[in-house]
Amino acid sequence: MGIDDRSVIITRTPLRITLGGGGTDLPSYYRRHNGGFLVAAAITKYVFIAVNHNFDDGLLLKYSQVERVSNPRDAQHRLLREILLVTGVESGIELSSMADIPAGTGLGSSGAFTVGALKALRAHRRDVVSNLQLAEEACHIEIDRLSEPVGKQDQYIAAVGGITALEFHPDDSVVVAGLDVATDTRHRLEDNLLLFFTGIRRSASDVLAIESSATRSDKDLAANLDAVKSLGHDAAHLLEKGDLDDFGELLTAQWDLKLHRSPTRVHRQVDDWIRAGINSGAAGGKLVGAGDGGFLLFYADNKTALRETMTAAGLDEVRFGIDYLGTSVIVEE
Repeated sequence: MGIDDRSVIITRTPLRITLGGGGTDLPSYYRRHNGGFLVAAAITKYVFIAVNHNFDDGLLLKYSQVERVSNPRDAQHRLLREILLVTGVESGIELSSMADIPAGTGLGSSGAFTVGALKALRAHRRDVVSNLQLAEEACHIEIDRLSEPVGKQDQYIAAVGGITALEFHPDDSVVVAGLDVATDTRHRLEDNLLLFFTGIRRSASDVLAIESSATRSDKDLAANLDAVKSLGHDAAHLLEKGDLDDFGELLTAQWDLKLHRSPTRVHRQVDDWIRAGINSGAAGGKLVGAGDGGFLLFYADNKTALRETMTAAGLDEVRFGIDYLGTSVIVEE
């Protein structure tokens, strides 16, 4: 089927926060250690992809740079090149991207970008593809075609949204299940989860390349991720039970494991910020994502004291809610 002649498609795809089990979605871990499990939430911060019909023969790609190419194989943007090849779009489009949060900050922007671009191009071609299929395609592009040392949570939570449990099986299949979280618990969770930007940006791939390689050989690291997986199950249980104070403490337990497996200079600075937040009344906190900086996530009933402490440390807050739609077409003309 060729590209149709509608003038514009715009997709909106959520970023994410990991609530428990982060890191066990790495193929190097779940293929060798009896699967992985985590809980993530899509948030109301988005990647937007716009696709226009272009009456020229070529492809116009606009992101942080601008490319005009006659063949998708010539695109310098590695993700866009593979997305175009997988979707079979060879010419006649203009694709633009923008995001609420910059890349490299630990909120799953690469996975959201890939899912959103796939959604936009599939919609432009009138291809009927489910959001779960889009997640599978996105993982295939990033992990199989590009050999990026990334996990699978970003693509799946960006695709399906909500507060979601993800099981990663050794055969590479993924089971997606929404948690049975009471409405009151959801409201309290949204009210009391706070994000603060550290000002530090580093590609998750750089950090994951180290952990992915080590997972294949380091028994101590595998044991660390086994403990993380167990905490992921605990997080799911506490959220369904509505015990959010204990859930908050679980954030710190996960952070302690991450610090143990990656005690970098940046992570030691992050640890100081997290301890300061807990001393200001937060039940617990952790660093979000696999990168070496990005965002701190806290659970706190006493938000005023925490905000004052983080402001004094020079960290800006980013307000957010939970997105329950996942990737979606918001303009179709």
